[in-house]
Amino acid sequence: MESLSSKWIATIASIWIQCSSGASYTFGIYSSTLKSSQNYDQSTLDTVSVFKDIGANVGVLSGLLYSFVTLNHHTRLRFLRGPWVVHVVGALLCFVGYFLMWASVVGLIHRPSVPLMCLFMFMAAQAQTFFNTANVVTGVINFGDYSGTIVGIMKGFLGLSGAVLIQAYETICKGNPSAYLLILALLPTFVSLVLMCLVNINGTNSADDKKHLNAFSVVALTLAAYIMIIIILENIFSFPFCAHIITFVILLLLLAYPVKIAITAQRENTERLAQTFSPERSPFVDYPGSGTTTSPKFSTEQDSLEYHQLPGDTCEVEDVSSDRILPVEEDMNLLQAMRTLNFWLLFIAMLCGMGSGLATINNLSQVGESLGYTSTEISSLVSLWSIWNFLGRFGAGYVSDVFLHKKGWARPFFIAITQATLSVGHIVVASGVPYTLYVGTVIVGVCYGSQWSLMPTISSEIFGVGHMGTIFNTIAIASPVGSYIFSVRVIGYLYDKAASGESNSCSGTHCFMLSFLIMASVALFGCLVAVLLYFRTRKFYSQVILRRLWHSSRS
Repeated sequence: MESLSSKWIATIASIWIQCSSGASYTFGIYSSTLKSSQNYDQSTLDTVSVFKDIGANVGVLSGLLYSFVTLNHHTRLRFLRGPWVVHVVGALLCFVGYFLMWASVVGLIHRPSVPLMCLFMFMAAQAQTFFNTANVVTGVINFGDYSGTIVGIMKGFLGLSGAVLIQAYETICKGNPSAYLLILALLPTFVSLVLMCLVNINGTNSADDKKHLNAFSVVALTLAAYIMIIIILENIFSFPFCAHIITFVILLLLLAYPVKIAITAQRENTERLAQTFSPERSPFVDYPGSGTTTSPKFSTEQDSLEYHQLPGDTCEVEDVSSDRILPVEEDMNLLQAMRTLNFWLLFIAMLCGMGSGLATINNLSQVGESLGYTSTEISSLVSLWSIWNFLGRFGAGYVSDVFLHKKGWARPFFIAITQATLSVGHIVVASGVPYTLYVGTVIVGVCYGSQWSLMPTISSEIFGVGHMGTIFNTIAIASPVGSYIFSVRVIGYLYDKAASGESNSCSGTHCFMLSFLIMASVALFGCLVAVLLYFRTRKFYSQVILRRLWHSSRS
């Protein structure tokens, strides 16, 4: 039973839950059925979709709950401690929200009012934030030295979950969107309830953590490549039912492979512990992989000198946000974080990056139509977005970890790089040159996904892990806010001005050129904000990482 409480088993459980919890990314599968069964016009359907976006991105409640059930020490509530509580709430929201939508579509209950349907959609989408918060924050606590990598893995699998669920739909109930709604009510709920007790906090460090996390990363990349190949083939050929079954079984086998990685990691940790406590080894010296947190023992005078030249455990760093002196490991709560300039710099940067990126995917079909792309080409662009999104989520976390450990580069520097690149991507889309939309969506997709792994990791490093779930979910509100501003107030407004005729449609590069040039300017502004955040936190990062690297190299 002890092995089931290891952080490796927790990682597998979290990955599987993430892979089943991205139902909000598949709204297009059942939106037409929802519209026709409820007699909605397009405006009403868009209103329901807005509540989907709000529910999937505003996760403050899940963050508050996670902090409460992991930080409280009240004796009466001891049985309500642990990430499993957050998963239970997420499972309830998921089941109730999607089940009531399914019941409305098939006529099991009386047709609900629009506000009530918006509530159903909000509950269903809000479940995603509870699953995501429990898995991401637990991963950061369990792998504190490689927080960027683990956040990239968790966010990456969440990004792929939409494609995974669509493969399940193609195999189980293709052509029956109402049945798919029932699957969304049952599948994520079942997976989370079965696995939630395995998602445990076990913040021990091992010398081989990076090696095994890299193995999980290889699985994620392999899964993404496999799904990309399947998507491309499905847009070229018509798959028979047996082919869907075969491809889906292979997908499940790929998702099962992390079990082997966890078993290997657990066995190596057990062998290392056995060596640590062998009679030949001194109990007064910390050995590699022992996971101990005792005071360091120095084998040479030079090691002692190097250590004491680094920030000590009670080191204090000037807090450039409030001109106070704070311990480098102090955990801020949400209100404390919101009183710092760093919080708002990160929020504004995400407003520019996440907002313009989400606005791009929300209008990708219309952009393709205006530029003369075929429906098959547009379908491929939309389907492949999840792959580019995944590469950004995974790649930014992994690459920023590498440079953080080897070069000591502060992580906000990578927000600046990705948003500068995002600006280039918007310009490429605005150009309207034939086939550049493929290039533009790759650039925008990767850079947009990058924000989703960089922002939570930076939040945990600047403001502490204790209230990480609440803080990063509050900053994530920038995504739907930015999307509304750019989709409605910029793209929608300028498109309507350029449109003509009774169909209110527009063809040509002029339809979206100005909109994307504006978003390119906004992304460039976000880059400058991130640069300012980088310079404000550079000293803090260098001191914290130098100390952490010293401990990690001798632990």
